[in-house]
Amino acid sequence: MLDVKDIYKDYEKYLDKDITVQGWIRSHRKQKEFGFIDFNDGTYLKNLQVVYDNTLSNFDEVSKMRLGSAISITGKLIKSEGTQDFELKASNVKLEGDSKDDYPLQSKGRPTREFLREIAYLRPRTNLFNAVFRVRSIAAYAIHKYFQDRGYVYFHAPIITSSDCEGAGEMFQVTTLDLDRVAKSGKVDYSKDFFNKRASLTVSGQLQAETFAMAYKKTYTFGPTFRAENSNTKYHASEFWMIEPEIAFCDLEMDMDIMEDMLKYVVKYVLDNAKEEMELFDKFVEKGLIEKLTKLINSKFTRIDHEDVITILKKADVKWEFEPEYGEDIAKEHEKYITEYFKGPVFIKNWPKDIKAFYMKQNDDGKTVAAADLEVPGAGELMGGSQREDDYDKLVKRMDELKMDKSSMDWYLNLRKYGGCTHSGFGMGFERLLIYLTGVDNIRDVIPYYRTPGNCDY
Repeated sequence: MLDVKDIYKDYEKYLDKDITVQGWIRSHRKQKEFGFIDFNDGTYLKNLQVVYDNTLSNFDEVSKMRLGSAISITGKLIKSEGTQDFELKASNVKLEGDSKDDYPLQSKGRPTREFLREIAYLRPRTNLFNAVFRVRSIAAYAIHKYFQDRGYVYFHAPIITSSDCEGAGEMFQVTTLDLDRVAKSGKVDYSKDFFNKRASLTVSGQLQAETFAMAYKKTYTFGPTFRAENSNTKYHASEFWMIEPEIAFCDLEMDMDIMEDMLKYVVKYVLDNAKEEMELFDKFVEKGLIEKLTKLINSKFTRIDHEDVITILKKADVKWEFEPEYGEDIAKEHEKYITEYFKGPVFIKNWPKDIKAFYMKQNDDGKTVAAADLEVPGAGELMGGSQREDDYDKLVKRMDELKMDKSSMDWYLNLRKYGGCTHSGFGMGFERLLIYLTGVDNIRDVIPYYRTPGNCDY
């Protein structure tokens, strides 16, 4: 049994030999005495052309086989007289699983992405999504390979937690309480809940990962995270995957070194190992995509303070929709301008303390924290990191300022009491990376089964 990928890899090895393949009919062109099947088995983006004629014992049956049907084919691989180098001359075609006439992926016309979201269980059979999800697989492997080859320990962060990493409160609650009874009584007694306390789905594995960094020096998480944020933009989903490394004895400058090195490694790995898929994206999704990614690999990332960025934006001869201000966050239009200004990726560092998370290292000026966001051309913010606050008293004071409940965070504070050290980390949304890698600009189209407000199908 051969995979189509093996045939394309070295087709001359199999010329004039009998082979057997198993897969699905992508298209079927039938003539009176012969026919052509575009065959795909999921191992390669390109189809294998199969030709058959009326010498087959079940010619009439084969000529009626429909799109989407699963089939087994035995035949001889021969030189093609058409535009392709080779084709399979079938000597036996067996129907493994029929497909009905109402199969949604007919060969006429190209279905829209919006339509394909309605039949998400079938969209990996299209060229675009076959490519997207293969690149997702390859990029995931590249991330693991990068960290594993450098001695990081892969940490499985808990999915259910009592800690709110971001302090934003936008978390999905996990409960076994009878909600109808709670609604009638108007009271919630968490001591009677499954975990005897309020529990939620995690928004980040960072805090728990820090505990492992204090034991293994280098660790990383790569798993699903959840936000109960009622946002319907192209860039937000309620369930998404995050890559979050944590490194002991690492300051912000070293953290940015790792962020840059990891991103370049993953992008290069995908370009080297998904050539056909990247060519499809470059041709049909985002013109110049490969050139953009190649340029990123060869770029030196600029590093600049947030305050200096605001100064540049204020001096720019641009009429902003959102006026840039010192001490405040920047908008998408600002991110775009800055990457164009520096002609490449930009680390914006030393952000105002009041707009960043409680765990970030407070700088000596008392106004900023040692944090950095990476802005890349064409996508804006791709990842963010910081040096973590290692001073126990400063961390407690900051949590008090934000009126955070410290009672469930004693374990996190204790890291600063029991052999704490300078340490840093960062987070990158996996789907954000995939949007950048593929040019497919909606998060719903780079995750197999998306979860957004009002949608939890499959």
